[in-house]
Amino acid sequence: MKKALFLAIICLSSICTFAATGSEYVVDDQKVEQLFTNSIDASASVFVDNSAVINANSQYNFAAAAKFHSSDKSFVAAILLNFFLGGLGIHRLYLGTATMTWIGYILTFCGIFGIVPFVDFIVLIVHNEDISPYEDNTKFFMWAGN
Repeated sequence: MKKALFLAIICLSSICTFAATGSEYVVDDQKVEQLFTNSIDASASVFVDNSAVINANSQYNFAAAAKFHSSDKSFVAAILLNFFLGGLGIHRLYLGTATMTWIGYILTFCGIFGIVPFVDFIVLIVHNEDISPYEDNTKFFMWAGN
C-alpha cells in the first residue's frame, strides 16, 4: 500500500511539473538593468540603527560603517567553531593564524587538554564587539598581550 501511494505521489508530481508552462515566467531585462543602476551598495552595517551610516542623500557612508565592522570575520562563526572544534584549533585557522599555531593545538592534546580552547572561547565571548585583535594573531595564546 505504501509503495502504491508513493508511486502515485511521484506520478502526480511529475505530471504537474511537466504541465507547467514557461510562458508564465517572463524576465524583463530592461527593468532588471534599471534596478541595478538605481541600487546602492548595502551590507549588514546598513541595517544598524544609526543615521550616520546612510546620510540624507541616501548615500552609503563607508567611514561611519567602518566603526561597526572592524573585523572581516564573524564572531558567531568563530564561537561555533571554537565550541565544536576548538580542541583541533579550527577556530584559529578561521581567524587566520599561522598553520603551526593550530597544529600546536593538535600536538598539545587539544590545546593543553582543552584549557586553551576553553580560554579562547571565554575571551571571544567577552570581546564579542571586536574580534579583530585575534585575527592573524600568531601567538599560541591569542589573548596574551591584548
